[in-house]
Amino acid sequence: MTRSLWKAKAQKTNYPALENDITVDVAIVGGGITGITSAYLLAKEGKKVAVLESHELAGGTTGDSTGNLYKMVDKRLHHIQSKWDEKTARAVAESRGAAVDLIENIAKEFDIKCGFKKVPWYLFSETNKKDETIEQEVATAKDYGINVEELHELPIPVKVSTAIKVEGQAQFNPAAFVRGLAEKISSENCQIYENSNVHHIEKGENLVLSTPKGKVTAQKVILATHSPKGIYGVQTAIYPFREYAVAAKLRSGDYPDGIYWDTEATFHTSMRAYKNDTGNYMLVLGGHHKVGQEDDYERFFKKLEEQARKYFDVAEIEYKWSAQHYKPADGLPYIGESSDDGIYYATGFSTDGLTYGVLAAMIFRDELSGRENKWADLYKAGRFTPIKSAKNYIKENINVAKQYLKDLPGKAEAERFSEVGIGEGKVVEVDDEKWAVYKDETGQVHCHSAVCTHMDCIVDWNDAEKSWDCPCHGSRFEATGDVIEGPAFSPLDKRDVKSRKNS
Repeated sequence: MTRSLWKAKAQKTNYPALENDITVDVAIVGGGITGITSAYLLAKEGKKVAVLESHELAGGTTGDSTGNLYKMVDKRLHHIQSKWDEKTARAVAESRGAAVDLIENIAKEFDIKCGFKKVPWYLFSETNKKDETIEQEVATAKDYGINVEELHELPIPVKVSTAIKVEGQAQFNPAAFVRGLAEKISSENCQIYENSNVHHIEKGENLVLSTPKGKVTAQKVILATHSPKGIYGVQTAIYPFREYAVAAKLRSGDYPDGIYWDTEATFHTSMRAYKNDTGNYMLVLGGHHKVGQEDDYERFFKKLEEQARKYFDVAEIEYKWSAQHYKPADGLPYIGESSDDGIYYATGFSTDGLTYGVLAAMIFRDELSGRENKWADLYKAGRFTPIKSAKNYIKENINVAKQYLKDLPGKAEAERFSEVGIGEGKVVEVDDEKWAVYKDETGQVHCHSAVCTHMDCIVDWNDAEKSWDCPCHGSRFEATGDVIEGPAFSPLDKRDVKSRKNS
């Protein structure tokens, strides 16, 4: 099974499930860094807030992230400038810096034991093929007053052609931060509920959120769920990917803290050092792919392990995990009110969700308190996508359209349940219907419709994480059908195995 280093090292949580009806000013769906930081800031403004988390706090993307915080962005600043303009890139760097500063201030204010520390960020190329990329980043960073040091070697055993170093970035344990902050703010004015899956939102004079055992009536709702729950137009402009990570415990080697980005690697994209009372680690991350569009998910972990062992003296791979991210069409997240319905969302963070999640909370605080936020228009949820992003937009939506073709007859992986091995899942054709069939370790067969409950795409079995993943908009389900993440509200529909003849 997969498990992240951050969740393993963070404090446990024990918040109740919602079991009655309550009324609040703001209901927040999702207990990751976006949701809990929003709850903190809004409660501080005097709002009565309720957080509804379907599993455990920081149990999703936040707890499975890199733990890196920086002004630099997933595609780098020069990429933002090329898609937009210099003014936009400058505002992106400024806003991200403000979010990192807020995390640092919160950690200090509440003495949260999350290992927050300032570290340098490195960008490097192993050969001269990508030197131009680094030169572009140097020029862009200098334009925005970011001090850049040019290098020809790194403090880790990776030979490089050229590299740059930017001080003042940061690292922390995101699960420990979120759970530590939640512990400090939980109160009558800021109620936190775990294992409280929201399966419906009714719109009216107020918004009513339904969970299995209780309802929340609210004036405003924040969907801090990475991709907004339900069906929204923005889902055509965000593209779901998964990225993988391994934490390699080292036999020898004590490397300085830092974030190392490789411009050239075809598989791993970044590395970072980590130390705790059990020893020294190197985290290697990368290998992303579209959700639900792979044949062998386990190979990503194997490849990252190979990369770790290539450069470092690895004793064992102690943790391995993956996380979901949504790439925006135009390079910037979508943050704000969905239309005029009182529902707010934040999505399209790419692999920068920790920084952008806190930035989203800052924007939500101001917008729901009637104040202007100077970055709100930059990230506005309903903004027009620039023509420079049209190519990506068309390409990705053609990809989604192709996934619906999997529903054609004859596209199932198996015809009989007997073809499904122990611990495996396969899509089986049953009377012209596709079933998601999983056989657990005891041999018990679990049957569900293979049709995603979000927008009717056919799910795919993820062998590495024992989940059903939707290749269209990124919803993911447990092997036994319950929603893990994504825009789907409802679990996969159950099917009766006894109704299957000649199984």
